[in-house]
Formats: sequence, structure tokens, C-alpha cells
Amino acid sequence: MIVVPYQAEHLMALRAQEAQAYVREYMSDKYAKDLENTLSWAGIADGRVIGCFGVCEMWTHRALLWAFLDQSAGRHLVSIHRAVKRFLEVAPYRRIEAEVDCEFEAGHRWLRMLGFEMECERMRCYRVDGGDSALYARVK
Repeated sequence: MIVVPYQAEHLMALRAQEAQAYVREYMSDKYAKDLENTLSWAGIADGRVIGCFGVCEMWTHRALLWAFLDQSAGRHLVSIHRAVKRFLEVAPYRRIEAEVDCEFEAGHRWLRMLGFEMECERMRCYRVDGGDSALYARVK
């Protein structure tokens, strides 16, 4: 896997994993373009986008981690994990938050592996489609 600066076309080319497929209907070209203004990158393997990742700065020392994974990302999860972990170790934020669907156990497991701790078990109607999410944070 190679890591390149994120561009809107990376997100639009991604075939979202099943747990994130619901988001596709809410993603616009403008949303994908706006993410270019975040600290972000894309993972490319075998000429295909396998993931897009980044952080949106909320204010100095606080950011929100975002990630979209492709259906084919599974065999690259170790590389993806290492790249995200390296970024988190050098990120210029004291607090990085992340949210995950309450029912998506693999997402919960990954956030814990990245050093995040759950702060809120259920934020009702948090997701774009009205679903519930859990809030995690990684504080240096």
C-alpha cells in the first residue's frame, strides 16, 4: 500500500465497506471536495483506492478522525492500521475523537487498537442517517 495526499476523486472511487455503505447516498461531490481541506490521505493498493483517512480540526489541539474503507481493504488492514497509528503518534492534536456505529464491533475493536477509549456508549441520532454512534477519544 502507498499513502498519497487525499483528493476528492479518491473518495468517489471507493466502494464503501458494508458497515459504511449507508453513507454513500449522503456523499456529494462537494463533501468529498471539502475533505481536501482536512489533514488527510488515501491508501492505494494494486492501483485501487482501499481507504481514505484524515482529521477535521475542531479547534487548536482537538480534531475528529474520519475514515472510509473500501470493500477490498481487508487484506491491507495491517498496513492501514500501521499508517493510521503512525499518524496519530505525530498528529499535532492533544485530543482526537472518533465515532463508530454502536453495532459495528470491528470498528470498536479497531479504535481500541489505535489507543482510543470510549467516552460515550451511545449518542442517539448522531449518524447522518439518524443511527446511533459511540464516541471514542485518544488523548495525549
